Amino acid sequence: MTLLKHKKFIFLAGILLFLFLVSNAYAANVGDIVNFNIEKSFDVSNRDRAPSSLVKITNSLYFYIEKSWWDAQTPQKQEDILTSLNSLSDEFDSNIYPKLTSTFGFEMSPGIDGDRKITVLFTPMNSAEGGYFNTADEYEKLQITTSNEREMVYLSVDELGTSQAKVVLAHEFMHLITFNQKNKIFDIEDDTWLNEARADYSSTFLGYDDVYEGSNLQQRVRDFVANPTDSLTEWTGTKYDYAIANLFAHYLVDHYGISVLAESLKSKYIGVSSINYALSRLSLKDDFKKIFTNWTIASVINNCSTNTNYCYLNGNLKSLRISPTLNFLPITGNVSLSVANVTKNWQGNWLKFIGGNGDLELGFSGLKGLNFQVPYIIEDSSGSQTIKMLTLDEDQKGKISVANFGKDYKSIIIIPSLQSEISSAVGEGTSYPFTYSVSITGEEASGEQALIQKLLDQIAYLKAEIAKLLGYPVDQQTVCGQLNTNLSMGDSGSSVKCLQTFLKSQGSDIYPEGLVTGYFGNLTKAAVTKFQQKYASEILSPLGLSYGTGYVGALTRVKINQLGG
Repeated sequence: MTLLKHKKFIFLAGILLFLFLVSNAYAANVGDIVNFNIEKSFDVSNRDRAPSSLVKITNSLYFYIEKSWWDAQTPQKQEDILTSLNSLSDEFDSNIYPKLTSTFGFEMSPGIDGDRKITVLFTPMNSAEGGYFNTADEYEKLQITTSNEREMVYLSVDELGTSQAKVVLAHEFMHLITFNQKNKIFDIEDDTWLNEARADYSSTFLGYDDVYEGSNLQQRVRDFVANPTDSLTEWTGTKYDYAIANLFAHYLVDHYGISVLAESLKSKYIGVSSINYALSRLSLKDDFKKIFTNWTIASVINNCSTNTNYCYLNGNLKSLRISPTLNFLPITGNVSLSVANVTKNWQGNWLKFIGGNGDLELGFSGLKGLNFQVPYIIEDSSGSQTIKMLTLDEDQKGKISVANFGKDYKSIIIIPSLQSEISSAVGEGTSYPFTYSVSITGEEASGEQALIQKLLDQIAYLKAEIAKLLGYPVDQQTVCGQLNTNLSMGDSGSSVKCLQTFLKSQGSDIYPEGLVTGYFGNLTKAAVTKFQQKYASEILSPLGLSYGTGYVGALTRVKINQLGG
């Protein structure tokens, strides 16, 4: 009996809902003018209203353009715009809508306006803005007076006729989906960083970033490399917020699949908690903390041969590597360095130490009660990298010891990140202090020549680090042909660079330091000596010598030219 009454209630409620939707639906015609509410902060003229012309109706979309801008266009320009809108509508129907909805779920449809079509309004916006979605439009005017009472997105007129229009449309449509899946179904609002991460990743998901040059992904990479130490979960709306959200989403999907983003959306959880829920639901063993830590490592080494967890799998991101903050340690004597810093939750910090000559001890200290994770990367003299985790005690303190730093090991990178809070911050979040200290028990230089060579070697290494930052090889200006000049200790110039480049190509057994400085010092002499020993029958025996001299004479040059082509 109760079940029948319940069914009758549902039936009557359905009738009333249908009548409500029909009464709210309206017949739209090309040429209609609607005075839309818009966001002042995005509008180029700081307006909050925009009279707009309905210029095209398609199967899925209403295209409106701000009236004064549209009227100012020539007839030919208007015709070109209408043609581009046909293409944009086709892209929406064939790619954007089916692919996003089949993966993430649907928008409200028919929604508050009783119409299954989505309104797209083009208006003049500030140059930094491509488009936006306003959640107010999904509510009745009785609830929010500025609502346009439509399923609606806003795009800049600057996007009209460009390849970027589909990128922005997909991004904003993803927000429509998110509103329905989170706000309407669960009555919760997702963390902004994750909402934007899903929307921004749609460009790659839909294939728009396959051609990297000029793509949304390329711009995000540029912004991320320029400022990688932005908090992932703090949102202030800057381009750096979008960049880090985009790159983290790429790493997440690369390694765990698009289903993680989809399942996190279709859950009653938000932000970090929703990602953990999705990982668990999909029977994936890692949690958000582990993934974030691995991502910070991948962003600096991006090397799949080291470990597939420490690289991006997207082919367009294979060259992405951020440049850590450099700390240069004096190369002679004892060294002591202590630095206080601050960080926010889910913010990467990449700190690299080079120089020094002796036994290194690096100490890290955070605040008790917080949760810091500190992976570190040690690079040995051959360039091989080893990744380890610093174990912190209950006071958030720990130490790293490296013997023969500067000789057997040429750099160390620490990547501390604070992972205490799972909630996000809109606006500036709280900063927390941490400190690191470095001490080296070193050796005094044994003579002026040794000191000069060490300084030159460190300068060369610094040049290499700068070259990585600028994106080109240090020695790209040097062209090497046949080596026709005898060389010895104290020589310098392009011929020495060519010699060092050749010695480096012979492997770490010959020239483990691999430095191309242009100065012939002790390290170069030792490498030449090893090379002469390796080919003693051709270089030393004809001269009656049993041990290499380190002097590049005629026979040594002949063998170098023979092997070097």
